[in-house]
Order: sequence, then C-alpha cells, then structure tokens
Amino acid sequence: MRPSAAAGRSGAVTRAAVVGLVLIGVALAPPLAAALRPLRERVASAGAAASAGSWGDEHAFFKRDENDIGPYSWNITGTYKGSWAFAGATNGSSRFLEFVKSKGDSVLELLSTPTKISGVHYVQGSITFHDVIDNAHDHGVAQIRLEGVYIWPFRQLRMVANSGADGEPLQEEDYFLSNPYHLLRIFSSQVFQESSEEKNRRKNSLTYDMEKHCSTEIAAKVVRVSSNPNDGEHEKYRLEGLIESPAVDDDGECFSPILLNATSLNVEVYYNKAVNYTLMVTFISFLQVLLLIRQMEHSNTQSGAAKVSILMIGQQAIMDAYLCLLHLTAGILVESLFNAFATAAFFKFVVFSIFEMRYLLAIWKASRPLNSGEGWEIMRRELSVLYSRFYGILLGGILLMYELHNFLRPLLLLMYSFWVPQIVTNVIRDTRKPLHPQYILGMTVTRLAIPLYIFGCPSNFMRIEPDKKWCIAVTVFMGIQAGVLLLQHYLGSRCFIPRQILPEKYCYHRKVEDSTNQPIDCVICMTTIDLTQRTSEYMVAPCEHIFHSGCLQRWMDIKMECPTCRRSLPPA
Repeated sequence: MRPSAAAGRSGAVTRAAVVGLVLIGVALAPPLAAALRPLRERVASAGAAASAGSWGDEHAFFKRDENDIGPYSWNITGTYKGSWAFAGATNGSSRFLEFVKSKGDSVLELLSTPTKISGVHYVQGSITFHDVIDNAHDHGVAQIRLEGVYIWPFRQLRMVANSGADGEPLQEEDYFLSNPYHLLRIFSSQVFQESSEEKNRRKNSLTYDMEKHCSTEIAAKVVRVSSNPNDGEHEKYRLEGLIESPAVDDDGECFSPILLNATSLNVEVYYNKAVNYTLMVTFISFLQVLLLIRQMEHSNTQSGAAKVSILMIGQQAIMDAYLCLLHLTAGILVESLFNAFATAAFFKFVVFSIFEMRYLLAIWKASRPLNSGEGWEIMRRELSVLYSRFYGILLGGILLMYELHNFLRPLLLLMYSFWVPQIVTNVIRDTRKPLHPQYILGMTVTRLAIPLYIFGCPSNFMRIEPDKKWCIAVTVFMGIQAGVLLLQHYLGSRCFIPRQILPEKYCYHRKVEDSTNQPIDCVICMTTIDLTQRTSEYMVAPCEHIFHSGCLQRWMDIKMECPTCRRSLPPA
C-alpha cells in the first residue's frame, strides 16, 4: 500500500505542476507566445508551409473559436491513428542515426481528465511511431510516454515526454483497463508477441535511450471531423501538430521536427470486429461438430474405430481446449465483450469435452483387447489413466508454451501436425479408409481459419502484425498432410512407399488346389464359391478358410477376425 500511495501522491504533484505551468502561461500570455515563436519558425524553415496555417499568427494559442464554444468540452480521450513525416526531406540530426525513414504510421493513445480549472484538461498517454527506426532491438517501432494539457476553448494540446520511474503506475491505466481496444492488445501481446526477454531487451532499446536523453515536445491543434454515417454518435477528432525533441544536455536535436496528423479511432468499429471474429469461431465450431458426427458415423464399428489414431483425435481435443481457455480469458479480461467471447469458448468446450472426448473413448475401447475375466475395477483404472494422461498433457503443454514463449510460432506448427499420427498409423497397420474425405478436407479448412485470421489479416482486432511467410508455411504444411491422407484413402495406405522397403504382406488372393471336387460355401453369404474363377473373386484367410472377396472385405470392416474360427486376420 505504501508504494502505491507514494506513487499516487507523486502523480498528483506532477499533475498539479503541469497545470500550474499552464496557469502561469495564461497569465503571462505575451511572453509564452514569444516562447513558442521558435517552434513555428523552425516549421517554416523546414518547408512545412501546409502546417503554418494551423498555427495562425503569434497569438493563435489564445485565440478562441467563438462559433464553436458550448457548455461542455470536447473529450479527446481515445486512440488516434495517422501518419508522421519529417518536416524536411529526411532526419537532419546526427544524434540518432537509426532514424533513417522519412515517414510512416503513428498511433496516439490519450486520456484526458478535467481539472479544477475550467477549460483545462490534464492529458496522459503515449505515441507509437511505426517504420521509423532501423534497429533490430526495436523492430522498427519507437514508443514514447507523454503528459501535458489540453485547453479545449482554444483547441490546443501541449505535451512533453514522461519517461516515468520503473513500476510507477500511470493514471492512463484506468482508461486502458476499460477499453477493449487496449485490453485485447495487451492480451495478444502477452499470448502471441511479447516475452520476458523482450521486456528486458526493451530497457536497452533506442526508445528507452530517447526517453532518457531527449525532451520530446508536442504542439497540436484539435479539430472536429464531420462524422461518417457508419460512426453513429461517435465524435471524431483530428490532431494536427509538430513534434520536436531537443536534447536534455543541449547537444543539438535528437531528431528533426516531425509533422503529425492523426484521426481518432472509432472503438465501436473495433468492437464489431471482435464480435464478428467470435461469430466466425462459433460458426467454425458448429461445422466441426457436424464433421465429427460424420466421421463417427463412418467409423461406427469396432474395426472402423480401431483404425483411427487416438493421438490424432487427442491432439485436436487439446487444441480445442486451449482455444476454449483463451477465449474465456479474453472474455473475462474485456468485460464489454464477455458475452461474445464466452459464446465462442462455450462452443469450443462442447467440441472438445463432448464430441472429441467421446470419440477418444470409443477409439480407446475399440483398440483395447477384451478379456472375458476382466472386472469393472480394472477397466475403471485404465480409463482413469487415459483421462489423467490427457489432462496431464493439457497442463504440461501450457507450461511448455510459457517456458518456450519465444518459439510460440514453431510450437503452433507442431500443434498443427495433428494429421501426422494418422498417416503413420495407416502406414504401420496398412489400414483401409479410416477417415472420411469430408472430415479430412473440412477439418483442414476450419482449423486453418483462426491462425490465418490472427497472423494473416492486416486489420485483425488483436493488432498483430501480419506474417505472410508463416501463414504460407502453415497452409502448405496442412495441405501436404491432407493430400497424403487423401492419397492413402484412394490409392492405399502405403502407395507412396517403395515396395523394396515394405514388409511382407499376407496375400489373400492365392490359388487354392481343390482335390476333393466338393463345393465350398461362403459362411458369410451362404452361397457356393467357384474356385475355378480368377483368384480376385475369392479370398483365403491364413487359417485356410475361403470366402467371397466382397463378403470378407465387408466383414473385415466390422471385425478383424475369421468368421469361422475367430482367429485374428492380418490387414488386407
């Protein structure tokens, strides 16, 4: 409690000091206006003629807009997206040579709080420059925390850099904790992007060096923008201003003046993106339920279920469990989107806990040998071991992803190799058509939808930078797996393996010498077998019992044992 109270008192003192400076400036208007003159002169010398009209004459800071003053002030709290560009052609300063780009995108996040002084708002926030730095530590991004004042009768915003002490809470966090735009950015950075090593590396980055040695100043004018009909009642504002950064030790400028233009972001649009995403996840979950039902009908016999790899179904169930937990966590974190994310989490819970776990249990029972003297206690013990292994792998995977956070995308590729166990099982057992083609294609497409949206959509609501190479890699990887399964379905489980390295396989279509000349009946269809026909018309089991080819193949789809003597049969 003591550190937080001290931090709160420190923030209050800082806020009072900033507002006090503004009051002194208002009382001494001409000296303050004269102090701002070098700022405008440097803009003009840099060739920014377009921005000169934004500031007007020497007393622009104190000139009211008489036609646009109402009883309530403009609330500029929100997120602003726009562009930045050096006032000159390039960065003329030699302080930070990493500033090699001349323009790029920018994002401002502001929190405006009214003060006891009428018309004066205390503002905190941060500004992020994209595509500005050629530095491996910063990944082309520079971010600076800011604080200052907004005098709404004159539509003027003045802010300076605030490096802050490590661990000191900022007032803007209260706004971030209620805004889904910021909360989901924090969630995505924790899950998909930022690791503990990156946090430590940030302290040695250029952004940290700038906050320590540069005194960044922002002077901007706030302009109301005519709202789009799609925006509803949302008020849109545009910031037009200049950013300067003189060095703290008076050793020249840290970087040349930067022109800034940014427009407020309608959070409702972002909210709708998140809701549409949850609708997509819900629809995909519904399709996966239908595909699982189709596959369970395809392998509804003991022999058919035994052909399916338990590792393949278990891996997909674990993936759906992770997605359920992630969506539920996002819903708890962002209260305004709880219903949408909870619905998506519920459908994922239904997929893995009801359908996939039920199919997992059916496969386990089909592949388990039956013993007549076996009691219920032994079966219950083995079943508890199955569930313990599943949930143990589920929790172990969470710990593994936490420890190997820097290798999250390779781990995702590993998780999306769930078709590989089935391919290997088909080759080892030489099984015939264990999976329905609709299940193979449908699951491949629906499983790719979420990662392609997160890492491939340039305007995804998680604000993750698109990674086209990774998206292409996971799509090709999944396509190859599905292609191999389809080849095994139509051409045979070992169609792509050279015969020289294949083990010997029992031949059911071998010639039988009939020395007794007595008719032989097929015990499945109870009709006579003509041994004088081609060997493909009948099949001979290892136990020397003979059946029609079609009859025995249909029988083996149900049971892999001889219909006459109950001896185990090898794969056909």
